[in-house]
Amino acid sequence: MRFQEAKEEEQMLLLAETKECSVFQMKNNTGEGIMTMYQVFPGVSISYNDYHMESFDSTYTTNRNLFCIDHCREGRLEYTAAKGAFSYFEAGDLKLDRRITHQGHFEFPLAHYHGLMIAFDMDQVGVTLKEEIKDFPVNLLSLQKKFCKGKQPMVIHNAPAIEHIFSELYMVPEKIRIPYYKIKIFELLLYLDALELPKNLEEKPYFYKSQVEKIKAMQKMMTENLEKHYTQEQLSERFDIPLTPMKNCFKNVYGSPVNTYMRIYRMNQAAVLLKNKSNLSVTDIAGKVGYDSPGKFSAAFKVVTGKSPLEYRKIFGPNGLK
Repeated sequence: MRFQEAKEEEQMLLLAETKECSVFQMKNNTGEGIMTMYQVFPGVSISYNDYHMESFDSTYTTNRNLFCIDHCREGRLEYTAAKGAFSYFEAGDLKLDRRITHQGHFEFPLAHYHGLMIAFDMDQVGVTLKEEIKDFPVNLLSLQKKFCKGKQPMVIHNAPAIEHIFSELYMVPEKIRIPYYKIKIFELLLYLDALELPKNLEEKPYFYKSQVEKIKAMQKMMTENLEKHYTQEQLSERFDIPLTPMKNCFKNVYGSPVNTYMRIYRMNQAAVLLKNKSNLSVTDIAGKVGYDSPGKFSAAFKVVTGKSPLEYRKIFGPNGLK
């Protein structure tokens, strides 16, 4: 197997390839994604996934016996949890599956996703694991059965040591990359083997399509009309969804409460204007993102970005330092 799991994905275009690494691009009208895949040893690969897109349609199928472990570092992924219902894979989560249900429509609610995937080809790795480390105590087939009992992925949230194991995988010096990957993969397998799953594993809440569609329509209306402010009660009434379920669903789809999400969104849009529109004053920009008080806007901008609007423009604007 030479990076076969990526080549089976029809949307993936091979951009570059070396002995150890291949770089693939996925592109559509919502943006693009880059997958950088390393062959660690036969039957085992690690891929870094950096997507800046809103959604993609996957036609991926495989006839191989796979065991895949995904870690989300930043962003979030919407996936089908049941017929007509969705759940969300978010920063700090692990997702384990056999890639049986990896077809269909997937969305990135925040328009970006960053993480990695470790893939095991079970028909090969049983032999190669023994060659890499003698008397390794983990039975990979048993591990696959432990976490992949059904067709749907198992998602583990905020498990101890997950961040410790994965954070180090995002900053590996090139000279030690492959041997370091091997060590971390063995560490991960030992951790998963020892991890005790509760008898009643807490499932991530899922939301029906009708709810999610209303929340997405709500987000679209608010982000396209930044000069207007809506109370949550107004949103609940306008989109015919009870207030508490609305708050809960919005937070799961977009990762933060309505008001927090909109404050950060407004400040991000203001940052773009400060950077690119030197003809607009701070007061003008404040008005465009829904603030009638430049003072309140400046205070909110500094909380989100760590800099005042004038400081930000001085550094990042058309005539700035960077």
